[in-house]
Amino acid sequence: MKPAVDKDTIVFATDRNIAMLDAQVDNTGNSDRYHWQLFDNLYTFDADGHLTPQIAKSYEESEDGLTYTFKIRDDVFFHNGAKLTAEDVKFSIERILDPKVKSTRRPYFAKTIKSVSVADDSTVVVTMAKRDEVFINKAAAFIAIVPKAYTESLSSPEEFAQKPVGAGPYKLVELKVGQYLELERFDQYYGEKPGIKHLIFKFISDATTRVNALQTGEVDMADKIASSDVARLKKIDGIDVLPIATGSPMHVRLYSNDPSLPIHDPRVRLALNYAIDANAIIENVMHGIGEPLSTFISKYYPLGVDPDLQPYGYNPDKARKLLAEAGYPNGFETTLMNPTSYSKDVAEAVVAYWSAVGVNAKLKILDYSAWARLNNTHKSGPMTVMQYSNAINDPITPISGTASKSGTWSDYDNKEVQDLIEKTNSVSDFKSRDMLFRQIGKILHDDAHSVLISEMFYVYGKNSQVDWKPQKGYAFYNLRTLSWK
Repeated sequence: MKPAVDKDTIVFATDRNIAMLDAQVDNTGNSDRYHWQLFDNLYTFDADGHLTPQIAKSYEESEDGLTYTFKIRDDVFFHNGAKLTAEDVKFSIERILDPKVKSTRRPYFAKTIKSVSVADDSTVVVTMAKRDEVFINKAAAFIAIVPKAYTESLSSPEEFAQKPVGAGPYKLVELKVGQYLELERFDQYYGEKPGIKHLIFKFISDATTRVNALQTGEVDMADKIASSDVARLKKIDGIDVLPIATGSPMHVRLYSNDPSLPIHDPRVRLALNYAIDANAIIENVMHGIGEPLSTFISKYYPLGVDPDLQPYGYNPDKARKLLAEAGYPNGFETTLMNPTSYSKDVAEAVVAYWSAVGVNAKLKILDYSAWARLNNTHKSGPMTVMQYSNAINDPITPISGTASKSGTWSDYDNKEVQDLIEKTNSVSDFKSRDMLFRQIGKILHDDAHSVLISEMFYVYGKNSQVDWKPQKGYAFYNLRTLSWK
């Protein structure tokens, strides 16, 4: 197949409209497309999920775990030509901590970072309020470095989101909301430069249209290939199909802390799980591109996975019994949100299974950008289909984000879970962290913290002449190595 444009360009069809480009503020599936292309962090993850230096050459951790000293590279430039210094790093961390910026990264650092100081142009010292054993993982995932002078010259965080400047391998050319995002290789980049000059994200929300665009050569790559198209695409010469596990549980997120709602009762939450046949949804609706979940912690995480914990299983009689015990023998009515980025068919299947036990859920389909604005501000209740990306290769990310009382997407308030979360912040050795997260996973399973549907897979399609290997067990898009064979 020929390139959509030329051998210096790759056109990537994406299912999600990219509406803003501030990786410090936007911690959703929106950011996984552009974050790794436009911004560099202090550290990052390699293809195998191991921590590796990026803007920081190295770091030292004090014996008590309360001080991190980073040595910053002296050959890093921002896209506007300004040289990166320790002041930019300090500013970037403090910007995330600033409540006025409304960063969705803030909850990961607000309680643990006490202060940030600059020792010299190449040394940054982060003083912790308390020990956090995955601080470096969080920094690698969430602290995108931005230029202090440029960012302060703008009138608002919203203005930066439209005109971002980072230090990554690509720089912004143009964002046409609802249509495309064009990036260009940054030739002053200090690291390995991309093998192409232009990277264009073309927004195509409909899965069928994305597949057609790939087949006709209108685009060179496409994400979120519908599972129903996988078998057919695999038979087409010149197209590669790549199903990649993302380490992200697809689930129905429940805002259950309101005593007036039926889902406040754990028996109701358990009933919602027993009412759905996850295996049938995976096999018949997702065309086999999925795997059942036994708890909210994906089995693709390196720790916290209990092999003895089993999925709920399909048991509608048990679901009806639990509903009756909770005082809802005739079920109840509710609303289920579903963004356009997730399969409508899967959401409809969930709703159909629930209706069979008397739970009548009105399905509300929202454009992804509109849904994200609601979901990031606790306004997507009482329940929505969502997934949580594997961002730091440690379960603390999904757990703190959606299973803690202070989580960006959570109102879940379970003291036992909260205490275990606090313990994980001071435990570094693998075996101990593994056991703590196994305990958390079992509690979330027994308490039906969410309605579990499936392990999440991203299915990519590409021109077979495009050379690219996606990150396994990870939902962020690393397009730095893109090239034509």
